[in-house]
Formats: sequence, structure tokens, C-alpha cells
Amino acid sequence: MPVKNDSNNTAGKAPPRHIAVIMDGNNRWAKARRLPSLAGHRAGVESVRRLVEGCIAQGVGHLTLFAFSSENWQRPPLEVKGLMELFMLALRRESRKLLKNDIRLRIIGDRSRFSPSLQDKIAEAEALTAGCQRLQLNIAANYGGRWDIAQAAARLARDCAEGRLDPDAVDETMLGRYTCLADQPAPDLCIRTAGEHRISNFLLWQMAYTEFYFADCYWPDFGEQQLAEAIRDYCGRQRRFGKTSEQIEAGEGA
Repeated sequence: MPVKNDSNNTAGKAPPRHIAVIMDGNNRWAKARRLPSLAGHRAGVESVRRLVEGCIAQGVGHLTLFAFSSENWQRPPLEVKGLMELFMLALRRESRKLLKNDIRLRIIGDRSRFSPSLQDKIAEAEALTAGCQRLQLNIAANYGGRWDIAQAAARLARDCAEGRLDPDAVDETMLGRYTCLADQPAPDLCIRTAGEHRISNFLLWQMAYTEFYFADCYWPDFGEQQLAEAIRDYCGRQRRFGKTSEQIEAGEGA
């Protein structure tokens, strides 16, 4: 995964610190070319490489990709099997490249349904890149936003029951500390490809104030130019976080 020189192409305004991406349209891309669905997913892996390079070039520090939702197990068994094999292959091929390019990998989601060998490979890749700092790359696999909130609530309840927390002290900030990515900034921008306009149970807690950008192209056709367009669009928006435009313009930022 060669990485280009860092440069900020956002015309004066800081780029998003954290971008989340719903990578949609692999199957439709393949179908339009009369190819099997896995060909679309393989092409999607190439788009991930381009996106990572683009985020580094644009100065983005955190990138979270929705690779496999908890609902995706309902897809045809052969497709699911192929996706798991592709996941394993990508971990084997890319881990050393991530390390070389100073990219830290984290997998978020419920790993219990993955095979023991895949779980081991995930842990190995995370450990290998644990000291990297150039980009934090999060892959959401067997992940669902509702699952994330439920597991956070369960862990918090367990700590209350065992006396480590006072139930009366529980608030949204405390619950948020138990969710995935609690140690990272919330996504500033969420990009979804393939013309769909929905969140699909992705980072429900974390994206309360995230800006959304919807690209019409299928995921395998998404590259650095499309990323730059999404970031330019983001940089042209005013983020108010409940305040008025006048307050923001007067310097009372969020």
C-alpha cells in the first residue's frame, strides 16, 4: 500500500479528523459487469487502498469502514463464506503494509461468530500495528450500532452491579465510554456510496452530530477524487452543534 506525500487539499479549512464510510454497491458493480458478487468485493478492497492513501494525503487521522454488518450474515452462504475468506486474505496481505506505512488497525464488532483462525489473525494484525500513529484505521466487522449500544449498556450495568460504579452517576458521557471507538473523536463526516440515503445501523451512538455525504458511484469506483469532493463539501458546511449561526460566526465554536 504505497502512500503519497501528506498534503492538505481543503482550501484553508481543516479536514475532518475522523471519516466513517459505508462502502455500498460492490454487488451492483459486479452485476453491471456480469461478474460474480465476490469480484465486486475484491474490487472494493482496491478502493479501500485508494481511500487510505487519500485520507493520509488529506490529513485525516481516523478512518472507520463498515465492512460487514451483523445483518450481512443473512446473505447467501456462498457469498458470506467468500467474504470471510477475503477478510482473512486481506489481513494476511495487508498487515505488514499497514505497519510499514505507520497505520494502526482496529477491528470493531462482535468477533465471537468468526472462526478461531480469523479471530487469531485479527488479534495478530492489531498487535503488529499497535504502535502506529499516522492513521487509525477501524474496520467494523460483524458490527451493528444497536449491538454497540447494547453491549455498552450491559458492561456498564455489570460494573454497577459489582459496585464499581454508582448507578445514580450514570449519564450519557459515562455510557459513551463503553461504546466502540470511545477513545477516538466522533466521526465528523460519514460517506455512503451507491446512491443510498440511510445509516444502516452504523455507529448510531457515535454519529449524533456527524455530517453526511452521499456519493452516487458504487464503492469500487470511489477513489481519491471522490474523497476530495466529499471533503470539500464538508468544509463548506457550518457545524453548529445546537448553537446559532451568529454564535458560531462570533467565535463561540462547538
